[in-house]
Amino acid sequence: MQKIPLMQAKADMTLSRDVFRTDSSSGIPICGKGTVLTESLIARFENMDVQTIYVEGHPVWEEGGQSFDELLLELDDRFSKTSREPLNVLLYDICKANLIKTMGVDGDRQAE
Repeated sequence: MQKIPLMQAKADMTLSRDVFRTDSSSGIPICGKGTVLTESLIARFENMDVQTIYVEGHPVWEEGGQSFDELLLELDDRFSKTSREPLNVLLYDICKANLIKTMGVDGDRQAE
């Protein structure tokens, strides 16, 4: 899941959270989680002054951002000294699963 400015939204991205008129989650949502964006829906959000949305995966790469492989190497490095500790192995697996979920892994790429 990634929070992006509405100006970076593209058709065919999928919402990972409900969209509200403001950035707060109070009130009635104007569009539901799981909705696939279209150009007209993005234009409606602009007219309603929606500033940011949450989309599935990690479709927008910002300058200086790390790729999935770089983040996975960093995670491996952080846990390398404690890889024999059962609780740390469990924590590593949780962190890795969260990384895969938030970054999105391409269909042809398998998580290790």
